[in-house]
Amino acid sequence: MQLTSLLSAIVALVMAPLAILASPAETLGNRDFPDPAITLDPRTHEWYTFATNSNGKNVQAAYSPNPHDGPWTYVEHDLLPTPGKWVNPDQYDIWAPDVHYFEATDSFVMYYSGLLADSPYHCIGIATAENITGPYEALDEPFACPDSEGGAIDASGYLDPFDGSFFVVYKVDGSSKGPGGPCGNGDPPGEPTPFRLQRVNESDGITPIGHYTEILDRDPELDGPLIEAPNLIRTWNGTFVLFYSSHCYNTPEYDIKYATADQIEGPYHRRGELMGPNTTSFGFDGPGGASSVRGGGIMVFHANCDAGRCMYVTEFGVDEDGIVTLQD
Repeated sequence: MQLTSLLSAIVALVMAPLAILASPAETLGNRDFPDPAITLDPRTHEWYTFATNSNGKNVQAAYSPNPHDGPWTYVEHDLLPTPGKWVNPDQYDIWAPDVHYFEATDSFVMYYSGLLADSPYHCIGIATAENITGPYEALDEPFACPDSEGGAIDASGYLDPFDGSFFVVYKVDGSSKGPGGPCGNGDPPGEPTPFRLQRVNESDGITPIGHYTEILDRDPELDGPLIEAPNLIRTWNGTFVLFYSSHCYNTPEYDIKYATADQIEGPYHRRGELMGPNTTSFGFDGPGGASSVRGGGIMVFHANCDAGRCMYVTEFGVDEDGIVTLQD
């Protein structure tokens, strides 16, 4: 598929207001599938999700012809059997993978977090493959590695539907070097956990362009020890919506929040909790790690289940004022 055709399809999606259709639905049953990211394979027109290491795999995946109605089929092989050389060979700890297709190279690029070989912190790496299900071949060096600040996790790619520019947004994992408390950073004063936005060459998805911009950081009163899992979309009227989670993933306060901006580099204005203990949780415990399709409308996320953290999917709407609404 030509890039212009792909962009045209995305523009068509984002140029119409999004309808509110259905409440969250189960996808893979009782299977641990944390930090899901969702993308469309332009070759097969099937939807794929990718998840943190579990079930004997570094990177998990599943696919469906229809992201909300399913059915979802689990991919039985490991998409990233060998992470980058910078990853700890004894403990990979591959978290929160995200995959995007690049027409110029006719290949798929995966962004993932891995535990450093000589440090207690994670950093972000890149791997590429000819097919969406891999196997992915990892680059030798990390993409983003602020080791002195606690490392980096939760990378998520963003393709602008209007000008074709590409960005990666990620979390500086300051909570990993915090003073203690929930998620190691709940005790005051705590470390910053900012989201950084890095423009990347839209032809290869690998080469950084310019310097990063910090677009949001935790507010201890609102977010507790951290913010994490950033995911960026642009809606039908040009509004940028930044989904993220706050508080500690293993506490009842964990949630899905969002902020909006008129420009990709901000300023971003907090809009509050979208799903969690202070709004509606649809009966879920610890919803978080949300990822939207390009342009919005459909979102996958995880919540606690018997197996660990299972994946669910929901549909949402964004009005002309940037207010996101889930179906009750």
